[in-house]
Amino acid sequence: MNTALKITAFTAGLATVFGASYGIGHATGGPPDDAARPSAAHAGHESGSPSPSSPAARGTAEPLPGGLQISDRGYTLSLDDPYETAGARTDLRFRILGADGEPVTSYRTEHGKELHLIVAPRDLSTFQHLHPTRAADGTWSASAALPAAGEYRVFADFTPAGASQNLTLGADLHAAGALRPSPPAVTGRTVTVDGYRVTLTGDLTPGRATRLTLAVTKNGKPVTDLQPYLGSYGHLVALRAGDLAYLHVHPDGEPGDGRTPSGPDIAFTTAAPSRGTYRLFLDFRHGGTVRTAAFTLSATGTEPAAGPSTPSSAAPSPEHGGAHKH
Repeated sequence: MNTALKITAFTAGLATVFGASYGIGHATGGPPDDAARPSAAHAGHESGSPSPSSPAARGTAEPLPGGLQISDRGYTLSLDDPYETAGARTDLRFRILGADGEPVTSYRTEHGKELHLIVAPRDLSTFQHLHPTRAADGTWSASAALPAAGEYRVFADFTPAGASQNLTLGADLHAAGALRPSPPAVTGRTVTVDGYRVTLTGDLTPGRATRLTLAVTKNGKPVTDLQPYLGSYGHLVALRAGDLAYLHVHPDGEPGDGRTPSGPDIAFTTAAPSRGTYRLFLDFRHGGTVRTAAFTLSATGTEPAAGPSTPSSAAPSPEHGGAHKH
């Protein structure tokens, strides 16, 4: 993804993601260097709105979502232990294996990090954007929260050194315990997190790139001094309910480009690959703290002639669970 948004983005072409009045987000403190460090261009992603003649404008830039495969283009996401116990934090350890079966030890830096890790349960009730650390032997580790029993999806978003395109690989993580499944939370167009109100305008349309704008206010006043986070004033992740397909979401502009204000509006351009329910998770930084606002949005309209089938209805949604992302 070019200019800011990644955690985006997963695999070679995805689209957008999703709490609500019931819960909206989880305040997390991002590492201090995230605010000051300029973003690196994310391979295969462009900032700003697509031109009318571009593939994105024609609805063909991102025909397929990412994160649905554990292996792609010779690379494999290998979890050390995919079986954990719910209710406590766990040390997730994993490797990215190359075509030769050996761990990858060299990566391109994207949005200030070599790899972005997303962890979400199948019901999309929580969301964590983590930045794991890598040992010299290629083993990655990150502390993750598994608040409830169930099936989780782990997404690794990265670009190996020398590769021309970003990849997003996904693997299942099983958390043992008492399971209480529920559908995704229903949210309106405005959610509240830690006293901040975030309002979403715009719609998802299958097969066509559209703009989503999120406006941040506090105490009834527009927030005009948002702080950069991973090279953007906001980071948006979109996941499709049902199969947790990971979508690419492109920020419109970036801090310091002379045309992008530091709030209250944060704009993104994305395309939904199919009809269905999507969860959108917006990370934004203000006052030195990263917070996450979550929305549930339906994509309606005409689907592309050929594309992924519409997923079955999704699962539940309580609230964001851990640190964040990319």
